[in-house]
Amino acid sequence: MAESFLFSIADNVVGKIGSVTLQEIGLAWGVKTELQKLESTLTAIKSVLLDAEEKQWKDRQLRDWLGKLKHVCYDVEDVLDEFRYQALQRQVVSHGSHKTKVLGFFSSSNPLPFSFKMGHRIKEVRERLDGIAADRAQFNLQACMERAPLVYRETTHSFVLASDVIGRDKDKEKILELLMNSSNDDESISVIPIVGLAGLGKTTLAKLVYNDQWVVGHFKKRIWVCVSNDFDMKKVIIDIINSIKTTVEGGSGIGLPNHTDLNMEQSQTLLRSTLGNENFFLVLDDMWNEDRQKWIELKTLLMNGAKGNKIVVTTRGQPVASIMGTVPAYILEGLPHGDCLSLFLKWAFTEGQEKQHPNLVKIGDDIVKKCKGVPLAARTLGSLLFSKFEQRDWLYVRDNDLWKLEQKEGDILPALRLSYEQLPSYLKCCFAYCSIFPKDRVLYNDELVDMWSAQGLIEPSTKKQELDNIGNRYIKELLSRSFFQDFEDCHSYFKFKMHDLMHDLASFISQTECTVIDCVSPTVSRKVRHVSFSYDLDEKEILRVVGELNDIRTIYFPLGLETSRGEPFLKACISKFKCIKMLDLSYSNFDTLPNCISNLKHLRLLNLSGNKRIKKLPNSICKLFHLQMLLLLDCNGLEKLPREFGNLISLRHLRITMKQRALTGIGRLESLRILLIHQCENLEFLLQGTQSLIALRSLHIRGCRSLETLAPSLKQLPSLEHLMIWDCKRLNSLDGNGEDHVPELGNLRVLKLVKLPKLEALPEWMCKFTSLDRLEIRKCPQLTERCKKTTGEDWHKISHVSEIYIDGVKTPEN
Repeated sequence: MAESFLFSIADNVVGKIGSVTLQEIGLAWGVKTELQKLESTLTAIKSVLLDAEEKQWKDRQLRDWLGKLKHVCYDVEDVLDEFRYQALQRQVVSHGSHKTKVLGFFSSSNPLPFSFKMGHRIKEVRERLDGIAADRAQFNLQACMERAPLVYRETTHSFVLASDVIGRDKDKEKILELLMNSSNDDESISVIPIVGLAGLGKTTLAKLVYNDQWVVGHFKKRIWVCVSNDFDMKKVIIDIINSIKTTVEGGSGIGLPNHTDLNMEQSQTLLRSTLGNENFFLVLDDMWNEDRQKWIELKTLLMNGAKGNKIVVTTRGQPVASIMGTVPAYILEGLPHGDCLSLFLKWAFTEGQEKQHPNLVKIGDDIVKKCKGVPLAARTLGSLLFSKFEQRDWLYVRDNDLWKLEQKEGDILPALRLSYEQLPSYLKCCFAYCSIFPKDRVLYNDELVDMWSAQGLIEPSTKKQELDNIGNRYIKELLSRSFFQDFEDCHSYFKFKMHDLMHDLASFISQTECTVIDCVSPTVSRKVRHVSFSYDLDEKEILRVVGELNDIRTIYFPLGLETSRGEPFLKACISKFKCIKMLDLSYSNFDTLPNCISNLKHLRLLNLSGNKRIKKLPNSICKLFHLQMLLLLDCNGLEKLPREFGNLISLRHLRITMKQRALTGIGRLESLRILLIHQCENLEFLLQGTQSLIALRSLHIRGCRSLETLAPSLKQLPSLEHLMIWDCKRLNSLDGNGEDHVPELGNLRVLKLVKLPKLEALPEWMCKFTSLDRLEIRKCPQLTERCKKTTGEDWHKISHVSEIYIDGVKTPEN
């Protein structure tokens, strides 16, 4: 199972060898023959990999063979990556632009030493591959084609709709009865535990109760906190505070302070003041803590003087319920067969469609019996079979050998593994990689797409395809198949989560690829290529862990941990992990980035956010020609960008905080798609002279207090789709000197203007942007009056926009 996405890796490598760029490089450097041999061998192996992946369940030798093959495939990928690096370097050195065709760089000069070296490396990996390929004969593997991708349905909401939940009405009513009847004037807090196995729908049930009209009307404050495996008291306190602020103030909670700089005493004081003396309803979802002392400490902090406070706790463990509950735990059982079948059919067919396929419904009934009342299993398999009307596809699921594997309590459900096996190959790697996140982590599409892209898991088939669009489509496909859930559309981005069981599945699949270092399992396999840290380790411990690894491609700190990571950690990463593609140095603690950073030729994503000490970046960073994402948020001491910053010709995503008056050099970044400018307090203008970000699609500007106008920058952003300007106190105009020009913003779809007290009016040219379909204006007092429907002076400029929100209230449609 651990090698089940090898087909995708091999397919990706074959695609790279066959690309126009590699073919031209091979011809120019005299290695075309070796590349062709390599492609031929890989293509032959790829044809039997799908068969091998299915048969490896029962054959240990076959699994070992697949492991060796995967290792050499990664080596091939690294060699090809170095070729592409040299191509990018010559684009910069010879022409200063990447518009010229690759062949042109190489015909004028042929560097013989490099050509000889790379030719030798290709031959070496090709011979290793040939040796492994020859062994496939002993396994009697058959060539087979990949299954056609399934049609997926769009996910349109995040909150739970009662109409979408089947078979839990009685459970909801019983929880509500417990809430209503557990009032005790002597107790300021009553705790109702919901206990059940993973996948039964504990969280869904808690959501139904949380959104019930009685709960909404009865409690002054409603609070939702996901606790998960690692019970961190300070984090739970901060999550409670932020949940209250989000509920009271409305919105998504984006922009709320994270309070990580507060000590425990300050956090407790803020919690008490935020709770006030009003009664509250709190859900502590996915609680694992069995330390009674920790619960007593938290409960004491929640004593706010109000009577009738209620807490619902969801947990898999009876010990947790015994420690926390003030009433006996509510044991959640599996769905009755009839309800489970209804849920399955709801996801397998469009409404009423099942009546046309009674034969499939009969087979589905047998499939649902194997789900044993687990809603997640029924929903996942229903999603798997959606739009498939051939009886053989349904029989394949019903009769698959995965159901016959011995299952113990807590094991991954065969339904989920079976659903994974039916994913198209391009999604298998992407899903497995998600095991690098901690459980219950909220995922954001832009972050995940960046990480997938850094690992080469998203490869456009044509130059016109955008990586972001492809990655977002992958996420929505996984959502449609129930591999992700809790989707929330925030217009310029979206967020979602993985169910615990799905995370277990991803971890099981990627056990030789990805690992999360936590307090439960602080050791790691030497085969691991992607590692993340979910709790604070001292720097020596981190160095011990990474020192045992050799083939690292990802180092990630997903929670913004406060662990001090200084120069020893940085130097260890640079010296040891030559093929690393994602390096997370967020909240690290060093003054300078060493010149040798340029040795990381394969690096795609570099995160330096939160480093308060760093003042400059070495010019050698501009030699990272593969770099796609550079994150410099909250680098408050950063004085300026390197002089050759424009040489980062692959850079697609830049987030930056710095002291410069202008973002010198970024106007030459012709690959830049996403730009976030945050707390650049000295910034007066974005672009200078003839600089133009021709490919920029999303621009967010926040906390730039010296910025007075966006002109003339706006007219140089022809591809812009999302523009958000937030908390720029001096900004008084979007167009500078009156009507100096009409910007080229024909693709602008979303415009958000927030906390701009001096912005007096919208420019006249706003009425020309017919592509604009969403406008949000908040805390802009002068604009609020001018944009009132019909009567406002600026209404005629925006009346064509389909969705207009003024201070959170949607303007009625015409």
